[in-house]
Amino acid sequence: MVESKYPMVSPEVALETVLRHTPVLGSESLPVAEARGRVLAADIFAVADLPPFPASAVDGYAVRSDDPSPVRRVLAEVTAGTAGDVGVAPGTAVRTMTGAPVVPGADAVVMVEHVEERDGEIRLTRPVRAGENVREAGQDVKAGQLVLAKGTELGAPEVGLLSALGWSTVELFRIPRVAVLSTGDELVEPWEEAGPAKIRDSNRYALMAAVEAAGGVAVSLGMVRDVRSEQQERIRRGLESADVLITSGGVSMGVRDLVKGVLEEMGTVHFGRISVKPGKPFTFATVGEKLVFGLPGFPVSSLVTFELLVRPALLKMQGHRDVVRPRVEAVLDHDVTPAPDRTEFQRAVVRWQGGALHASTTGLQSSGRLLSMVGANALLVFAPGQKRLAGEMVPAILTGPLL
Repeated sequence: MVESKYPMVSPEVALETVLRHTPVLGSESLPVAEARGRVLAADIFAVADLPPFPASAVDGYAVRSDDPSPVRRVLAEVTAGTAGDVGVAPGTAVRTMTGAPVVPGADAVVMVEHVEERDGEIRLTRPVRAGENVREAGQDVKAGQLVLAKGTELGAPEVGLLSALGWSTVELFRIPRVAVLSTGDELVEPWEEAGPAKIRDSNRYALMAAVEAAGGVAVSLGMVRDVRSEQQERIRRGLESADVLITSGGVSMGVRDLVKGVLEEMGTVHFGRISVKPGKPFTFATVGEKLVFGLPGFPVSSLVTFELLVRPALLKMQGHRDVVRPRVEAVLDHDVTPAPDRTEFQRAVVRWQGGALHASTTGLQSSGRLLSMVGANALLVFAPGQKRLAGEMVPAILTGPLL
């Protein structure tokens, strides 16, 4: 039996190796409107107070809190977006809308619900205290304050804050271009007739979708036959056009598994086997500063190893701080006998039930059964050879929302 020259590495060592060789990409300036989901490449400081002036938090009347007058004459009305040209003195008030400036002399805004108005005058139905319903200048943000740190992923609140502070463009880490290549004489396109001894290429499309879900830009390199010169040319083309290259197939021990040899000639293969099921023949290499991931050909193996090793690298390249999925403990709903010699990652559904997390696998865990990935929101992690019984707590990597 031919033995691989590559030592088996643990999934932990494999991830550490991948991340150690993964660079954070440079930055680019983009409009704030296009920044959602991207990561800040520089700290953001406020250049002005927010709000920039004392503003009313309600619809009401601007008054002096120390005014003993029971009745106050309404001088004018100030609406949002307009600056009042009057001031409040004892015995007077200014009708003020939400968001409008609080006029000089006033130190509080009494809500419309707490006054009685008649013939241009108001009577307060309850006392008012200084500062009531007034958003002071700088109450939300002070000029010079650090509001968003480098490495922050921008969601809706962050985009809103940037807009409120006057940022029209923002410096963001670049997202990686990822070229995806399928290898194998047996492959045809999904729309083609499979015929005898042929299968439709699912890996390339699944991996491109996974790249996009991880924030990258996926570029299809199509399919290539198990011919060394053709694979060399296609891999070289991918490395010229992208930051990362992903191949599927051609990394095992068969005579037509050529990818490892091609990568050895072009760069450095850091490991060629990992002690996991599924996905043992996973290969990681670098060619200059470009990353190359040689994924197994079985559909489930390719997606599971993408989840464990490729996705974290793509997130790191984009400047994300947290690049691994959250882990939880869940109650196992049925017995499981894992692989005897490798860490096994079984596809599962994790859900809340009876105040605890429960986990059930998705049936047959074959490396070729892509259906085992459909609907799964977790990977259950099993140490080699230790049978786990229903009711035991097991670690689970959450890959999707809880059910």
